[in-house]
Amino acid sequence: MTTLVPFVDLKAQFRSLREEIVPRVTHVMEEATFVLGPDVARFEANFASYLGVAHCVGVESGTAALQFALEALGIGQGDDVIVPANTYIASALAVSAIGARPVLVDVDGTYFIDSNLLEAALTPRTKAIMPVHLYGQVMPMDAIVAFAREHELFIVEDACQAHGARRQGRRGGTFGDVGCFSFYPGKNLGAYGDGGAIVTGDAEIADRLRLMRDFGQRKKYEHLIKGGNCRLDSIQAAVLDVKLTHLDAWNEARRRHADAYDVRLSEIGITTPVRLSDEGHAYHLYVIEVERRDRVAQALHERGVQTGIHYPIPIHLQPAYSELNLGRGAFPRTERSAERVLSLPMFPELTHEQIDLVVDALASVQPLAVA
Repeated sequence: MTTLVPFVDLKAQFRSLREEIVPRVTHVMEEATFVLGPDVARFEANFASYLGVAHCVGVESGTAALQFALEALGIGQGDDVIVPANTYIASALAVSAIGARPVLVDVDGTYFIDSNLLEAALTPRTKAIMPVHLYGQVMPMDAIVAFAREHELFIVEDACQAHGARRQGRRGGTFGDVGCFSFYPGKNLGAYGDGGAIVTGDAEIADRLRLMRDFGQRKKYEHLIKGGNCRLDSIQAAVLDVKLTHLDAWNEARRRHADAYDVRLSEIGITTPVRLSDEGHAYHLYVIEVERRDRVAQALHERGVQTGIHYPIPIHLQPAYSELNLGRGAFPRTERSAERVLSLPMFPELTHEQIDLVVDALASVQPLAVA
């Protein structure tokens, strides 16, 4: 089967950046500054400046960022963390990894955690809430911040899909006590391997995070706390530093592609994604809902169009979380979305011709969705 429209095209992105990236990576190798070298410090400073925060601490992945952020806030065994039911399982796994319990809450019609359900999710052990800026859009944070302040909870933002996204003039990841990012290759700001970062305005938290990621040491062989080995390596930092200079332009291209999708999909009667604000949706994913989603996805694949599903099985229905004892029906909106969501191709280098191919293919398979 010939792929006419890939879901994401990282090869095209590399071709456009080869002349910038290769010298930076080569320099790291020539200098042999592979671990926590100057490129890591440079990227951390530049990413913090870009977001408008004081501190950025690079780590090995987005999941590690979430886990370390929770630990740095003193959350652990026996504590509860409120997490949206509709998110990638890594959000919950980070909570479980430190011995805390994810308390899942259903979402509203925009796929974000329903702030009207937060009060019912509170327990005497609740220590934090983890809002997730899903699909590249910063969720409305006013209600989250107010709820957290009222109940003296930490806010750990999962901004792993929201690089550069904005709301009310602020970047996602900067509203809470800490913000967490993934640099998985397919992200809007992606490395050439795994990577992640935690950002914060609190110097003490940042200092603790730097100890935690590097065996608890500031000076080699002097270990102040029981830390781990969870560092962002220099080659990935060099790649990310180059890509950061292009992030706003790439996000703007994604918004243009979303505009084009909106127009074309409306012409064939498909409801387009909710855009809460025109200010700064980063469109990490362009997600629609269709009936008989799996049949539609297969038919598109047969026509050369790659798609994704984010996410097909909710956390509470995963075998890994059977101990939550939450069966089907526990989170109706999340479960309905899991049966219907379909992510269409979305990347900066996407062409209008490719968008037309996607929509034309959808139009041709649409009868499957209602048959």
